[in-house]
Amino acid sequence: MSDTYEEPGILYLRFRKVGGGLPDSAGYAGLLALLGAFTPVVEAAPPDGVLADVRGALRYFGRDAAGLAAVIRVRALALHGVDCAIGAAENPMLARMAARRAAPGTTCVVPGGEGAAFLAAEPAVALDGVGAATARTLCGYGLDSVGRIAAAPLATLQRITGVRTGRELWERARGIDRTKVVPNAAARSVAAERSFPRDELDPERQRRALMSLAEELGARMRGDGQVCRALAVSVRYADRTGYSTLTRSRTLREPTAHSADLTGLAYRIHDSFGLQRARVRGIGLRAEGLTDRERAAHQLSFDPVDERARRIEAVADRLRAKFGPQAVMPGRLAA
Repeated sequence: MSDTYEEPGILYLRFRKVGGGLPDSAGYAGLLALLGAFTPVVEAAPPDGVLADVRGALRYFGRDAAGLAAVIRVRALALHGVDCAIGAAENPMLARMAARRAAPGTTCVVPGGEGAAFLAAEPAVALDGVGAATARTLCGYGLDSVGRIAAAPLATLQRITGVRTGRELWERARGIDRTKVVPNAAARSVAAERSFPRDELDPERQRRALMSLAEELGARMRGDGQVCRALAVSVRYADRTGYSTLTRSRTLREPTAHSADLTGLAYRIHDSFGLQRARVRGIGLRAEGLTDRERAAHQLSFDPVDERARRIEAVADRLRAKFGPQAVMPGRLAA
């Protein structure tokens, strides 16, 4: 009896405006609406990406994944002036990794059942969930490529990285991803990004960009009466193959929109990448798990310094609302 494989039905799209740059928030919302005309199963991955489960649309439009991707690309270009690099595969992880290989204006398709072969030559750090520290550990055991991770016994991976992480690595290296596209995810996250005009080596400038992003997201959430439960930091940096992106998320101690708490966690995530000498081109920050402030539990603080900082922050928000977002900013950003 022969194996049967699911045909590619998940798309990951990366958006870039013609002439360069990311779409603004209104443009991004328009692109999500465009995808909604093809499928209701659309998951936002701001500021420049989106996942879409188009398996039903393939049957309806009578096209394969590459054909439907071409139709979406033409509409995005004509209606929004945005080009797309698209990955198509049988699950979200493979679609995201295929999109990384796709140049603007092209689609990279991973045929059904060929996920392991597609991933085999990738370095260990390219695999979803593998950061720089885990990659160094794996490389110390000779597991420096996804193919070698896939060939390693499950028990070996679990001894190296732990039971749960080992199984996840073992499955992902074989192209297995059990996650689903979650529709309407845009309301649960908010993101912003800073690009440097050239590859940035100065860690202090990178940290200033992170502080600026945390201030922006904090102010936006407070203005909307929301708090977030987690933060994700993305760093795009130069390597031997061009540019790569690392993303890592962590949960906050409690749901918050307090800029100081967001900045502190963003710094810790950034430090965990271990990219002290990396040539960084861009940094993104995403606040995840958004919820209404009134519905979130808040641990009472008896720290007078913290309480004073929150009162100052509230005054600054009122001044920004009246005079604009640049009216008040931390001294470190004003310098």
